Amino acid sequence: MKKILIVDDEKDFCFFVKANLELSSEYKVTVATNGKEGIRAAETHQPDLILLDVMMPGMDGIDVLKILKENKRTIDIPVLMLTAKGDEETKMQAATSYNEGYIVKPVAINDLKGKIEEALSRFGK
Repeated sequence: MKKILIVDDEKDFCFFVKANLELSSEYKVTVATNGKEGIRAAETHQPDLILLDVMMPGMDGIDVLKILKENKRTIDIPVLMLTAKGDEETKMQAATSYNEGYIVKPVAINDLKGKIEEALSRFGK
């Protein structure tokens, strides 16, 4: 079973994604609703992949991504940016911080699963 961490302040979105990913029994999903909580959860749970929202109050996803990639405990965890922001500037900011992909919300659950599996396979997970 693959461990997925969702870091997103939209609780309804997290519930929807968690419920749909766990339906298949392929995934165990943990949710963090802000950046600091997400960093702690990544260190503690060591997920196989992180779905990280860009726009969050306090610490945004780009800052969280930079911290994760500077931490020896979390540097090798693939991160998919998941956001309502589809502009090129935000995509470039995320790309320079070594994310594995950029998904614009709303996203169909099957498309999301495909992106997750693609990222996991690149990391041999």
